[in-house]
Amino acid sequence: MQTPFDVKGVRFGEGRPVICVPVVEREKDAVIQKIRALTEKHVQMIEWRADCFARMDQPEQVRAVLEEIRPFVRDTVMLFTIRTRQQGGQAETDEKNILYLNEIAAKSGSIDMVDLEFFEATRPQREIRRLQRLGVRVIASHHDFQATPDERILHMLMDQMKQGGADVAKLAVMPQTADDVIRILKLTNDTRQRYPGLPIVTMSMGGTGVISRVAGEAFGSCITFGADGEVSAPGQMQMDVLAGILDALHDSITGGDIG
Repeated sequence: MQTPFDVKGVRFGEGRPVICVPVVEREKDAVIQKIRALTEKHVQMIEWRADCFARMDQPEQVRAVLEEIRPFVRDTVMLFTIRTRQQGGQAETDEKNILYLNEIAAKSGSIDMVDLEFFEATRPQREIRRLQRLGVRVIASHHDFQATPDERILHMLMDQMKQGGADVAKLAVMPQTADDVIRILKLTNDTRQRYPGLPIVTMSMGGTGVISRVAGEAFGSCITFGADGEVSAPGQMQMDVLAGILDALHDSITGGDIG
């Protein structure tokens, strides 16, 4: 049964959303330098978007990056993600290679969480269990960069990811109207009420959906993504601006005096 959990002192599934900062650099040295710089800024969580890495097709190069970052990510939650083209990312490779790279990440000692594209996997439940046995948490994810499905499909996607046994269920969609944003916020709240023990992440992308990136504490989304420079998805805010908004909302929600 999924429940809120802690990783390196960071709570997922309750309270103020965790800010996760994506790293999208292409070259090895740039990836390492960016991750190190973010740890020196004491960010809560970093996502290495390995699909953006120019040598993702060379497992030993991926392994080398993971080995080099290990000494300075001891206190930072690390998420390993390979986002495929069909899910809005850069990776053009087969499932076997992705599963192998996920395994390298899980065994590296540098990674705390792995993103698994739930509906792209042939046997997602089996892969989730395998990764969990290797000692990492799993985020089951699905991304729709074209539209926001209707309410019935949104619930079906969340239900299936919940049943898959992942530690977190993530759903990102593209709005065409403000009504689409309202529907994803309603889905978030509905899912929190239906599965109170399941940490979830939702977002409505682009400028129209930006409100969803700061509303997580009110509606039930436990992670939000903020950039330090280059963004990894449309609508991402810069992390410092995002942190200020989340802090102000948290103070208001929890009864603090912000004027």
